[in-house]
Amino acid sequence: MSATAVARASGWVRAMPIIFVLIWSTGFIVARYGMPYAPPLKFLVVRYALSLICFGAWVAAARVAWPANRVQWLHLAVTGVFMQAGYLGGVWAAVRAGMGSGLIALLVGIQPVLTAIWLSSRGGAISRRQWAGLLLGFAGLVMVVWRKLGQGGEVTGLSMSLALLALLSITIGTLYQKRYVAPCDVRSASMVQLAAALVVSLPFAWLESDPMQWNAASLGAMAWSVLALTLGGSSLLYILIQRGSATAVTSLLYLVPPCTAVMAWLLFDEPITVLTVAGIAITAIGVSLVVREQRNQETQGVAS
Repeated sequence: MSATAVARASGWVRAMPIIFVLIWSTGFIVARYGMPYAPPLKFLVVRYALSLICFGAWVAAARVAWPANRVQWLHLAVTGVFMQAGYLGGVWAAVRAGMGSGLIALLVGIQPVLTAIWLSSRGGAISRRQWAGLLLGFAGLVMVVWRKLGQGGEVTGLSMSLALLALLSITIGTLYQKRYVAPCDVRSASMVQLAAALVVSLPFAWLESDPMQWNAASLGAMAWSVLALTLGGSSLLYILIQRGSATAVTSLLYLVPPCTAVMAWLLFDEPITVLTVAGIAITAIGVSLVVREQRNQETQGVAS
């Protein structure tokens, strides 16, 4: 490989976290466009099916290798149930049940702390600087979403349960993938994950009585969900988990609500207060502490 190709590959690797955060942050924007016209699980079932078609064509054209054995297929299916069906189903259903986007962003934003607590209890190396970064990031996240905590409807037992389902699903799925899933091509791996999510979600989608309403908003939301969020965002998350530590990867999710707040300001004229700007800055500092410490540990490991 030439020096230019190596430099380009290295630049792409460095850019992946930024691209992931930008794509993942559009999730609530898409929900705002599509949620009034589609029951959450029916929307997600169609999204999984269309994503499978797109990945299938990609896999066939590129002649991508499939996971090595049945055990890996099973592990990928488990992660698909948690990280696709459980997480996305929980988030979308909680929003549909009346929970405001600010509150559910805050609840799901606890994930990096849960991940760090679990790894620490299992003997994982979480440094003091990383703990400080995690707590600082969470404090900044609270500042960003504070204005929205009282908006978007009342918190009920149902909406809170769905939000907690999403939080536990993305946390368990991330840790499970890091522990059990062997490196394999993200395209074929995503097909296994999406197929499992589709099978699990389909019976619940049939229970939703409201029909899908197809119009410009719902079609646009579906197209972006499939092409950007699933083919782009979910694939990048898979790659990032394979390449980095669970703590460093999940800490990136702290940046999603601040980034979403900026997008909502640009697209919907939602105000950004001084508290929001301060929260964005504090969150960015917290994430940088976690990621920088992880890079230092990796460098020291290579040097030794």
